Amino acid sequence: MTGRPNPALLAALDDAAGQPQDRLFALSPPAAPGALSAWFLGPKAENEQVLRALVDQAISGHVAARRDYAPGDPRLGRDELFRTAAHHDTVALIKAQLDRMIRSMAGSIPLSSYRNQSHMYWDTTLPGVAGYFAGLLFNQNNVAVEASPVTTLLEIEVGRDLCRMVGFDHPERQPWGHITCDGSVANAEAIWAARNLKYLPLAIAAALREVPQLAAARDLSVPHAQGRQKLLELDPWQLMNLPVQAVIDLSGAVARAAGVTAADVTAALADRNVQDIGLHEMHRLYAPDLPTPLILTPATAHYSWPKGAALLGLGRAARVSLPVDDNGRIEVPALRRILDDCLRRRQPVMMAVGVLGTTEEGAVDPLDRIADLRDEFTGRGLSFALHADAAWGGYFAAMLRPSKLGGADDLIIDDSDKDAPPGMHLGAAVEGRFHAAARCETLTVDPHKAGFIPYPAGALCYRDGTMRDLVTFTAPVVFHDGVVPSMGVYGIEGSKPGAAPAAVWLSHAVIPPDQSGYGRLLAKCIFASRRFYAALVAHFPPEGAITVTPFQRLPAERRGQGAEAVALETRRLREEIACVEDDILLERLRADPALMRLFREIGSDTSIVTYAFNFRTSQGLNRDLGLMNRLNEAIFHALSLERVVPGELPDKPMFVTASEFTADTYGQDFIDRFAARAGVVAPPGMGVRFLISTQQNPFLTATAEGDFIPRLMQILDATARDAAARICDEHGLRLHSDQKGRR
Repeated sequence: MTGRPNPALLAALDDAAGQPQDRLFALSPPAAPGALSAWFLGPKAENEQVLRALVDQAISGHVAARRDYAPGDPRLGRDELFRTAAHHDTVALIKAQLDRMIRSMAGSIPLSSYRNQSHMYWDTTLPGVAGYFAGLLFNQNNVAVEASPVTTLLEIEVGRDLCRMVGFDHPERQPWGHITCDGSVANAEAIWAARNLKYLPLAIAAALREVPQLAAARDLSVPHAQGRQKLLELDPWQLMNLPVQAVIDLSGAVARAAGVTAADVTAALADRNVQDIGLHEMHRLYAPDLPTPLILTPATAHYSWPKGAALLGLGRAARVSLPVDDNGRIEVPALRRILDDCLRRRQPVMMAVGVLGTTEEGAVDPLDRIADLRDEFTGRGLSFALHADAAWGGYFAAMLRPSKLGGADDLIIDDSDKDAPPGMHLGAAVEGRFHAAARCETLTVDPHKAGFIPYPAGALCYRDGTMRDLVTFTAPVVFHDGVVPSMGVYGIEGSKPGAAPAAVWLSHAVIPPDQSGYGRLLAKCIFASRRFYAALVAHFPPEGAITVTPFQRLPAERRGQGAEAVALETRRLREEIACVEDDILLERLRADPALMRLFREIGSDTSIVTYAFNFRTSQGLNRDLGLMNRLNEAIFHALSLERVVPGELPDKPMFVTASEFTADTYGQDFIDRFAARAGVVAPPGMGVRFLISTQQNPFLTATAEGDFIPRLMQILDATARDAAARICDEHGLRLHSDQKGRR
């Protein structure tokens, strides 16, 4: 890539960086709320003709663009070339190999089926598919604006829209976000930015002392725990614990005080910051008595966090795992104890992470309380960045964003949308945790999860876009010495598809990330998840041959209200929620505020239900954790795809996924408590296997034939009984006989 970008292109980029009303691809809600039935291809390809029309539109537009550019240029070859036997044979080979591949791919998990209850994926939105397909044909590389003059603008706008969705809209800050290939890369970039932020004051202090050009800024004062003080009077511990926002603003403050440009400050830091000289040299020169900082994440955190710590040179040991409670959320008192200990030992903390939607429990960490704790410890002299890992849960924030269309407060837009219950929102406490995301420095969100976008489409959002400059690298050939604003200047990736932001942009243009669009869509998923939870409790009673222990406890259990209150809630789930169709349930929820409160509190914080089965023999409930683990492992193998036969569709009746609570990750006390709830005894060191069902199908309870969940319960029941019967036969036991039993 050579040459300079044309003025019109730079003007468009300047326009995209300006005020909202001036943007070329500014996203705004559609004129009227959309119909969910038109947003997806559907489990039986109900919108086949719509998809064909959209793909044809994308192809036609791309073909026209090829033909309209330099129309006088010659064709690929003479007409005879396309009539040769070799040409026809090659086309036939392409078709044959494509057919071979498609027949094999038909054996994949049917993601759009009601029976797919496994991972955090379902169907992809039609605009997402069409946008990706169109971007794919144009083959834009968003590493540099010259390679992607349009899709770069789309990514800039998508980043803004994601920031708005998660609450990064502070009037005095300019938020910024961009698309990554996935959440793991976004998390690694967040660590990278937080690491560079932590060490920046050390580098700036050294530059002020040593660079004559910055001499006028040597009296610069900064805020810290003891009030304002001259930067050069602070020791390394104080420099590494300045308030986060003060550090973000520090380079600009130095430039203003010294009367130089931001580029001059950057040049002065070139041989002094951690980005250039590395962790070892940074500590040797500027903080010899301080250990490398820690990353605090919950035990439920994704494996990308230790991976990212290793990649950034901090080492896996720098990641401290915080214990979680029986709801799968960070234990805030434990976090306080760890922070107290770090303050006492003068152990720097680089960042703390709260998860908005764990991938195995659907739990949302108490980010509001964590942010309060961060503010408190900043005042005590221990400062650190705060990150929200909302890779799964980020789009649920759309349920909190009012629609400009009006009439979406209860997530019912019109009569065609009446299967979403009135007042359906996140749990009251969960809403507060999502609102607290606005207090984080960075946030990861994956459009390819709850955004229903084709892979790959992760994203990282910065509350203050200035922070992105901490992770900037440029290549002169590609970026023309930094003159051209390009997405590839920032972050970890180099070449990356412009198709991904095109997919997100078009989906957001049709399905706004507010209560009228994604909020309405995900409310239906939460509705389905709570109905699935109620059905589990109702279908597998404690006295039955097969019992179930949901990880997510009933509200009365969480409040410690005793057996009578638990029995009452169980009865209401069985008799008033699980046994009726949506229309009847909706009327009951409208008429009974207590039932509505119960409905809103059951299940997980998002739409993931985690549960473990046990079995009862003629001698009573199984007490052997090893046998219970075998049961859940057998159910998982029976309901997961482990072998692909080319040309054959999967023969599984439904799909779930599975995982394990281990003592190393969750702690032995956590294991003991969950095992006791399931009726088994946990030997020290033995984990608990469990199953996971993710409800990401908004139509699950409102199909053409009504609620599909009872059919799923029948499949789980039959599968569990067969597995339990085999285990009993192996051990000379007899499975308990009940009204549903076959043995």
